[in-house]
Amino acid sequence: MVDVKKATILAVDDTATNIEVVKGILSQDYLIQAALSGKMALKIIAKRLPDLILLDVMMPEMDGYQVCQHLKSQPSTKDIPIIFLTAKVQEDDETKGLALGAVDYITKPISPAILKERVKNHLLLKASRDLMERQNDILEERVRERTKQLAEIQDVAMVAMGALAESRDPETGNHIRRTQHYVRVLAQALAKNPQYQQQLTPEVITAMYKSAPLHDIGKVGIPDHILLKPGKLTDEEFEIMKKHTTYGRDAISAAEKSMDVADNFLIFAKEIAYSHQEKWDGSGYPEGLAGEDIPLSARLMAVADVYDALISKRVYKPAFSHEKAINIIAEGRGSHFEPSMVDCFLTITDQFDEIAKRFLDQE
Repeated sequence: MVDVKKATILAVDDTATNIEVVKGILSQDYLIQAALSGKMALKIIAKRLPDLILLDVMMPEMDGYQVCQHLKSQPSTKDIPIIFLTAKVQEDDETKGLALGAVDYITKPISPAILKERVKNHLLLKASRDLMERQNDILEERVRERTKQLAEIQDVAMVAMGALAESRDPETGNHIRRTQHYVRVLAQALAKNPQYQQQLTPEVITAMYKSAPLHDIGKVGIPDHILLKPGKLTDEEFEIMKKHTTYGRDAISAAEKSMDVADNFLIFAKEIAYSHQEKWDGSGYPEGLAGEDIPLSARLMAVADVYDALISKRVYKPAFSHEKAINIIAEGRGSHFEPSMVDCFLTITDQFDEIAKRFLDQE
């Protein structure tokens, strides 16, 4: 921001006498620099930007209009106030100068009082504009920071809500974090397929990544004697267990209704919670959807969820090796899982293995 009392003014005129007149009027209040040609002025400005320029029009080689036009075309100098100080008194001359971007046009002979007031006023205007821009920059930075904080809070809330459901099952460990990362790397790889490029944009993938922790949120509605049963469920118990998909969808739908607008991450969370147990051939639940009728987000989660279940220890089975999990998913190509998604998975199994090791459960 310009400090008006310490402002630097560049006077540009090919006549030394005119420069001395300007100095005599303004030097008590400002630091005055001088240039006897347009080219000299540009060299001075390149080294240090003045706060305001007093510019003669009629100069050899490069007249004032050309100097002004050049300065206004450069990002670093376009905001410097330029006042034409000239003997050209025709209305057309003044119109041309103002059209080029000058803030004022003063004709010679110079009135000391008018020059002082106009210089002061334009410096104050520049100071006000600088202050406003600075405040806007501060406000924009605060908005960016607040948006970042809200996104981080959202991420933490999603993981915490998912963990609430998982906490009722002591065997799941870091299942939430692993499946969340599996979904992201699988979606990123699948996005390279022309079939999915438009669907799986970076924004969509991020929203799916954020919503993935809620895939089993509906487990909070399952009775403990079923959820925590160490042995195989009966047919009746399994029917109750399957309701966790509906409970999850309904819980997220209730949250969605409290918002004024639909948010992608809640839309995907609802899809994943409700449909991640569906199978490509239609043999899954809760609706027996098949093929592309199953939401893409749920198809991604199906691969992530099954892979993690396979490599994790459960009361009814030991933890399978990474290689065995890969083979089982490959065998499910076209039945449990979408064929092209399995093909994509098989190209990034090393990334799944790395994620599993990074978020390894503690014994």
